[in-house]
Amino acid sequence: MVPLHVLGCRPAHDLPDPVPPLVPLSASHGRQTGVGGCVRRLDQSSLMLFGERPYWWVQETSFYGNSTIPQIKQFPMTCETSPGSPSGHAMGAAGVYYALITSVLNTSLQHCGSPAQRWCIKTLLWTVFWVIQVCVCLSRVFIGAHFPHQVIVGVVVGVAVAEGLNRAPWIHLVSFRGYTHLTLFLLASALGLYVLLNAVAVDLLWSLAKAQRWCIKAAWVRLETTPFASLLRNTGVLFGLGTALHLPMWDKAVRERVGCGGKSGAPFRLACASAAILLLHVLDTFGPPVHNYPLFYLLSFCKSATVPLTTVGIVPYCVARATNAVTWRGFCL
Repeated sequence: MVPLHVLGCRPAHDLPDPVPPLVPLSASHGRQTGVGGCVRRLDQSSLMLFGERPYWWVQETSFYGNSTIPQIKQFPMTCETSPGSPSGHAMGAAGVYYALITSVLNTSLQHCGSPAQRWCIKTLLWTVFWVIQVCVCLSRVFIGAHFPHQVIVGVVVGVAVAEGLNRAPWIHLVSFRGYTHLTLFLLASALGLYVLLNAVAVDLLWSLAKAQRWCIKAAWVRLETTPFASLLRNTGVLFGLGTALHLPMWDKAVRERVGCGGKSGAPFRLACASAAILLLHVLDTFGPPVHNYPLFYLLSFCKSATVPLTTVGIVPYCVARATNAVTWRGFCL
């Protein structure tokens, strides 16, 4: 159960990946999924300094010579302002879903004794994974936001990051101080790269100028899609996730109260995921003011930190309190 914005239809480009709703569904690998999604987006903020987007490239290239220039139909989501390589949506879908599916496989295969059952589960889950990747990649190419090679690179990088974190046992032992230090390190390293490039006269806003010039509607050019806005948004997510996972109410709700026999029950997880998705839609209605750049960036960071803090830390606690001592036909809720 995940928000549909992962499939290439995010309404405002302002909310992070579907990490918060997925944590209740896969609590044992929630940290891995969350950190993986945030690190992947932060890597993208550093890497996305180059790469043309189709909707402005066709207007400026000399490739066609005297031939007629192809007309690319633009949509509200076409006019992103960051460079196009690699595709962030493809990286996000590949990285997060790879971490989720490997987590589900590791858990479900322990209860399957038959080789046929294991094969069916693996085939089904990996089919779902690749169907999602194809949908994401095709949607990004269809709206003219990316070239095919950019979405392919995005999928490869997303899977590589997720697989790397699968092999990193320290990911399950990250403390709150570790989350804070990781946030500051990634923020400082990305900003350092920006300062270095600016010192050698590399225009970091070159893609914004192209988007403003070639987008058919000025309202479709969104400040929140610039690399710096993405950087602050995702460091906020990482900090909020680290805070949420170390709240006392998280431990109480997930590790002590929830489920029967010390394990989280499916009804509880589904209730948390449903409430988290609903809350994400509510938070999506709030947009920081774009007329004041410092205020915009500050509120973007705060909003992004609030999303995992509430959906990962507060929602499970509230659901656990609401369902405390509630049973239905002998099943723990």
